[in-house]
Amino acid sequence: MNTQNASAQPLRHSRASRGLAALLCGLLLMPPLASAEELSAVAQPAAASAPADPAAASAQPTSEAPAAQASGSEGAADPAAPAAGEPSIMTHDLSPWGMYQNADVVVKAVMIGLVIASIITWTIWIAKGLELFTARRRLVAELAGLKQSRTLKEADEGTARPGCLSHQLVQEALEEVKLSANAREKEGIKERVSFRLERLVAASGRHMSKGTGPLATIGSTAPFVGLFGTVWGIMNSFIGIAKSQTTNLAVVAPGIAEALLATALGLVAAIPAVVIYNFFARQITGYRLRLSDAAAGVERLVSRDLDFRTGGRG
Repeated sequence: MNTQNASAQPLRHSRASRGLAALLCGLLLMPPLASAEELSAVAQPAAASAPADPAAASAQPTSEAPAAQASGSEGAADPAAPAAGEPSIMTHDLSPWGMYQNADVVVKAVMIGLVIASIITWTIWIAKGLELFTARRRLVAELAGLKQSRTLKEADEGTARPGCLSHQLVQEALEEVKLSANAREKEGIKERVSFRLERLVAASGRHMSKGTGPLATIGSTAPFVGLFGTVWGIMNSFIGIAKSQTTNLAVVAPGIAEALLATALGLVAAIPAVVIYNFFARQITGYRLRLSDAAAGVERLVSRDLDFRTGGRG
């Protein structure tokens, strides 16, 4: 009996130790329980969302359904409507006049200067074009009269009209022949007459070129003036971006458009100025060539008169 009790006691101790070890392992592996504060925090939203009246709870879905349908229909009707807090895209007048009104003071000054330059260009084109057309037409008639003249006196009588360049050429030749009446060498007389006529042709060409200088200035500087206005406007746009702290294109686009308008006006002023200047340069060159032909005709008459005078003396 004592031996059985002694053998049973170790067995009970081993079972108790195994049970205690299993309990400890279970406690270690079990997830932590929620605290009372957490349980109360979870319970409060649930209680707030639960309706107090069952009738109101049954009526709530029916009242929310039309609102949901209305909101859905509104969203379908205007899908491009901007969200709350978003800036409207079309807040600026993007017409040329609207962009000018919204531009910076410096950009406005650049635009006004370019418009004035364009007005000057077209004014010179009209005035100088009429002057060149009239002068070339008159010179063609004068050349025809010089070809029909046989002596300087006939040419002087045939070209005696106010503003006639051929008459001035003939007068210069007659004056030199008169001053050299006692000269023996006719080659010296011809050389001096030729020098006088060349100076008169050069002076007439310079007079006809007056007024075309601003065209060259406008054509060479207008693009850079417009570029200055563009750089200034874009600089102001970036300053506005920094102040508003937004990269929305609707904020940047109007300022950039106003800046690019200055470049467009610069090109509008420069391109016609360059084209008209080149056109006038060709027309003035042609005019000087015709005037040189008239001078050559006067020299031919001088040579003929000198030959007749020398033959009469002999």
